[in-house]
Amino acid sequence: MAKSRQEGRQRRHERARKKIAGTQERLRLSVYRSLNHIYAQIINDGEGKTLVSASSLDAPLKELKQHKGNCRTAKEVGALVAKKAIEKGIKKVAFDKSGYLYHGRVKALADAAREAGLEF
Repeated sequence: MAKSRQEGRQRRHERARKKIAGTQERLRLSVYRSLNHIYAQIINDGEGKTLVSASSLDAPLKELKQHKGNCRTAKEVGALVAKKAIEKGIKKVAFDKSGYLYHGRVKALADAAREAGLEF
């Protein structure tokens, strides 16, 4: 029986989440990608709280006159989430690509977050 792409991604995500957990020392940077937008959040799984979040819908990025589902916007989101994290004193994270391939928008977001100062 053929599985949908979404079901396959969810299975990959569940498999990866068995190994990746956001602890107090190394929080989890989770990425979600839709057709039109990209979202990133830093999560403490021990407490079940999101500490920092950024997306292509945030006010600083909403002003950009470009499509929100491209690599350029993903870079902006990565830089924004890293900036917010560093302001809160977060330097080390574990990268959770949520079952997506490390390619395109996901890679652009990760590279921009690294350049802005996050370590993973």
